[in-house]
Amino acid sequence: MAKASGFRKLLHYLLLIFGGAIALILLVMLLFRFVNPPTSAFILGYQLSHSQSSVAHEWVPMSGISLWMPLAVVASEDQRFPHHVGVDFAAIRQALSEYRAGEGLRGASTITQQTAKNLFLWNDRSFIRKAIEAAMALGLDFLWPKQRVLEVYLNIAEFGPGIYGVEAASQTYFGKPARYLSEYQAALLAAVLPNPKVLSVASPSSYVLERTGWIRQQMAQLGAGYLRDL
Repeated sequence: MAKASGFRKLLHYLLLIFGGAIALILLVMLLFRFVNPPTSAFILGYQLSHSQSSVAHEWVPMSGISLWMPLAVVASEDQRFPHHVGVDFAAIRQALSEYRAGEGLRGASTITQQTAKNLFLWNDRSFIRKAIEAAMALGLDFLWPKQRVLEVYLNIAEFGPGIYGVEAASQTYFGKPARYLSEYQAALLAAVLPNPKVLSVASPSSYVLERTGWIRQQMAQLGAGYLRDL
């Protein structure tokens, strides 16, 4: 009887801790809807592992970003971004169906999921991390407007080793503010996002250039007004 009582108390405390952690995370998410995050988990991780290297990162509001840039990342990474709830369950079902048919398992991560991962989590392929990422993406989509998700993502995404956010990337690679990025430059930046530690904006490989061309085609198909009503 005493053991059962002790177990119930332990379970009660664990549930309180778990509930408190969820409440704290939601509170931070709500805060970041209105306050720009000063850093991100990925930026902190880079600083810890590259203590001798500096980080290029400068926040810029969406009004200071070329209209081509959000269109480029949506065309490249998440074309259903305006329509899903932070997690694209239709894309996940399709990816699993293709995998069962013998094709390779492709990612179905949304921009909202990538924002949650870059801002709060760590980088690995474990199921636990992916599950937390998906749950946090649902929370972000509920608490933030789509425009805010894009704004935060473009300000914390890595575009090269130690280069975070579109403003730092634009200044580093093109020598101009992000508001003046051309369609081609926006597509080129978006092309390296899947693996910015390997893919280069400064010295684009044939793969990066081919991917840039494909992104520009997708941007044209979606149309300049695709994100206007977010």
